[in-house]
Amino acid sequence: MKRASGVLLPIFSLPNSFGIGSFGQSAYQFVDFLVEAKQSYWQILPLTTTSYGDSPYQSFSAFAGNSHFIDLELLTQEGLLSSQDYEELNFGSNPEAVDYGTVFKQRPALLQKAVDRFLEAGNTHSYQTFIQVHADWLEPFAEYMAIKEKFELAPWYEWEESIRLRKPEALAYYRQELADRLNYYRVTQFFFYQQWQTLKQYANDKGIEIIGDLPIYVARDSVEMWTSPHLFKVNEVNEPLTVAGCPPDDLGPLGQYWGNPIYDWQQMKEDGYQWWFWRLRESFHLYDIVRFDHFRGFESYWEIPYGSPDASFGKWVQGPGIAFFEAIQEELGDIAIIAEDLGFITEEVVEMRQASGYPGMRVLQFGFSGKGDNPDLPHNYEQNAVAYVGTHDNMTALGWYTESSTQEERDYLDLYVNRRPGETIPDCLNRTIAASVADTAIYTMQDLLNLGNEAQMNRPGILGGNWQWRMSDQALRPDIVEKLRQWTEVYHRAPESNLSDEDSSF
Repeated sequence: MKRASGVLLPIFSLPNSFGIGSFGQSAYQFVDFLVEAKQSYWQILPLTTTSYGDSPYQSFSAFAGNSHFIDLELLTQEGLLSSQDYEELNFGSNPEAVDYGTVFKQRPALLQKAVDRFLEAGNTHSYQTFIQVHADWLEPFAEYMAIKEKFELAPWYEWEESIRLRKPEALAYYRQELADRLNYYRVTQFFFYQQWQTLKQYANDKGIEIIGDLPIYVARDSVEMWTSPHLFKVNEVNEPLTVAGCPPDDLGPLGQYWGNPIYDWQQMKEDGYQWWFWRLRESFHLYDIVRFDHFRGFESYWEIPYGSPDASFGKWVQGPGIAFFEAIQEELGDIAIIAEDLGFITEEVVEMRQASGYPGMRVLQFGFSGKGDNPDLPHNYEQNAVAYVGTHDNMTALGWYTESSTQEERDYLDLYVNRRPGETIPDCLNRTIAASVADTAIYTMQDLLNLGNEAQMNRPGILGGNWQWRMSDQALRPDIVEKLRQWTEVYHRAPESNLSDEDSSF
């Protein structure tokens, strides 16, 4: 990767009047902000649907987009809605936090109006092309969601047996009975992809690349588990034999019980990893660069017997290893991937990442333990790396410093980063990763705004209250642009190496 930098901000964190961020005006304004600040990347979280707990890492589909991100004003501009349809609706009382319950309640009826008007106007050529090109995932997703509604949103494994097991006569029955709902899900996915591709093209035309996230696992309550149980470790009635999680550590004596079904890697190997090739091809339609979530799980993963009381009952099991990434290289060629190599990292994981050639991640918050060989201290970074102060799973820089760090760590930090009088903690840490040798530096928007843990995106292991933070519509101030541009120019991360002689004085 080139020497450059960018900002992490999920779509749902963008400001607007509709309860959750979208592909509308504020998204375009954010792209313009990145350009003005001389950034090269916009990193986002998964664009897929969310389910129980509102996590983008627990989706009903590995492919379908989150219809909450469809912008209502853009639909209005197309004549599919009018402002009277939504201007009196309440999408939540706090404009800086997503109220998922209210959003879930209000949006479907609005989208239904837009779908009805779209279909009444006659199918367009672009819509027909979309449903043909994406039929392999779109049709099963539409069926899954329509049938899920029929069963009052129950997961597939609680449906009646005939459709749970996808018997042909049951599928034929529901396809006919739920034809209108199938159209709803087809058309809303078309709206999603149409709006996103237009936004992505706008960003790309201005030199901004999109870094997207690929969760390693799918949810049990997902179309993949319903349609392709042979790809997972399941019993004769397609119940998981084992599920994913993390082992006990200093942060959690019981570990983390994620509950995602585990892949049958032997079966996937026999299939030639075709499902993964398909998933990656579709991902690169959405993103320019893909971050492989939980990269270490491809070397070995923590496998927990299904139904265990907690994750401590699990064990390490060998994953597909470097052969998997060699197969990806042979099939797809050189594709831009970031390895999320965080957590319990062994020499084997390091060797696999190095052999793959993918840049790994370094998180500065983890670095101030007082040990000089800590890999998260910048003097130990390698060039082929992506540097962060913290990720979406960490406290904000200010929150970590004031609520979690020890006095010893704070003293060491001040010395190590040469903290200047009056310099905020987020600014001095952002400046430090900007100065590092890592090819890429990614700043979180919360740290650029000097926010505390009230703006933390996710608290791992805690269900509820996550994935809610939204940026104020007044956040993109000139002083934010100025300091971000200064770090970018001083530490030679500007696009096209456009640092001038005048810019070099600091």
